Amino acid sequence: MAGPARLQSTDWTDKKRSFQNDCPADRRSAPGVRFNLIDKIVSIDERRVVAVKQVSLAEEYLADHFPTFPVLPGVMMLETLVQAAGWLMHARSDFACSMAVLKEVRNVKYGRFVAPGEALRVEVESADKPATFKAAGRVDGRQAVAARLELAYFNLADRRPSLAPIDRRLIEHHRRRWALIAPNDATAADMTANPMEGATQ
Repeated sequence: MAGPARLQSTDWTDKKRSFQNDCPADRRSAPGVRFNLIDKIVSIDERRVVAVKQVSLAEEYLADHFPTFPVLPGVMMLETLVQAAGWLMHARSDFACSMAVLKEVRNVKYGRFVAPGEALRVEVESADKPATFKAAGRVDGRQAVAARLELAYFNLADRRPSLAPIDRRLIEHHRRRWALIAPNDATAADMTANPMEGATQ
């Protein structure tokens, strides 16, 4: 019995090491946790993205939010909107920049809880100003969250040229993640007529 147990332990160690090596160095050493909240991109074009966040009871933060009534935290609902907008910016620029981060949020409204087993369907559309978006998340057609977002889209090397290698690794990481969640017929390069439209820092 000892032999198989050692093999299983070795396999797990190898998988863990492979995962750690796949993550950019700054992500491994950064404080806090980075959540990948978009499980699937349903559709995307130059101005609009539709994506899905499937809520699972296996997500550890639900144990504390709340112990007897697990629901997706409001901040996670908002972050799901932000990440969907980020994917829209990456796709239409063909991943020109490594960072797509929230700059400002307005008019946040919550309509209902999102419980384990439910899917939050997110729709994000470009608004009238550069890098601004109208975003909403629904469950079974009922609005759970809505907000207006402004994102900043930039490379770390814009201010510190020595960070260019990290930009390259992050962009490659985003491309691999995109390959897992985007529709088979969605190609970022197809949406690059105005690759940096709406980008701000």
